[in-house]
Amino acid sequence: MLDFHIDEEKCIQCGECAADCPNDIITMDNGFPQTLREKEDRCISCQHCFAVCPTGALSIFGLDPENSIELDTGLPSYDQLATLMKGRRSVRHYLDEELDKEVIHELIETVSNGPTGVNNRQLLFTVVEDQQTMETLRHRTIEAIRLKEQEQGLPEGLEFFSGIVAAADRGGDIIYRGAPHLLLVSSPANGPSPEPDCLIGLSYFELLAASRGLGTVWNGLAKWALTKIVPELLAELKVPEDHTIGYMMSFGKPAVKYFRTVQRGGARINRVLL
Repeated sequence: MLDFHIDEEKCIQCGECAADCPNDIITMDNGFPQTLREKEDRCISCQHCFAVCPTGALSIFGLDPENSIELDTGLPSYDQLATLMKGRRSVRHYLDEELDKEVIHELIETVSNGPTGVNNRQLLFTVVEDQQTMETLRHRTIEAIRLKEQEQGLPEGLEFFSGIVAAADRGGDIIYRGAPHLLLVSSPANGPSPEPDCLIGLSYFELLAASRGLGTVWNGLAKWALTKIVPELLAELKVPEDHTIGYMMSFGKPAVKYFRTVQRGGARINRVLL
């Protein structure tokens, strides 16, 4: 049941909810919006109807419009968002200090609002929240790679991880960069677009973290290590076997401060005229 309800005193019968419904589930045939029973199973729970109602007259799934954030206030300007995107840096030096768990929770809760294919919303955010667990993961990763090299050899193209193990023996942390936290985003492999969904989620996380002065790095070394060399560790992280791993991201308070944007030069643009 969609629990679709219209406050007729607030409804101005503008029809925006019906016009914006992706699957034409809402009709205005009787003046006020109502759902077509035979189409309700097509609902993808996008809540477009809920968000587009100018007077807050529409409720679906029992949601109260009063509990939503109004979009006519609080949005960053174009220049502010552009500066954030241009000023974002990949951070590979972190303070030895973990973030408050509530901060991490707020970040993930917010980025979970990102788009997913057919609004399936099946992203799983696997996060290391404390430094002790992160230190354990560092140790187990290195020891598992060492054992794999000794018993089977490293996968073709990833032989350079032997040098990473040697660096770890000298106290270096090339894989996780000394970050206090790790975020891994996955989604069921049988979904409509599992890998893009994960990458969108991490992109949102990166920018939102930057807005709070936090550092992130897209961690390809961790992804290679945990998916190509020692995937058995994913079970210890409780990542479901039937999930596609989108990517991994190390994050925390940066131990480096950047004072200006870089200058990349022009974008490569392919302008199409038909």
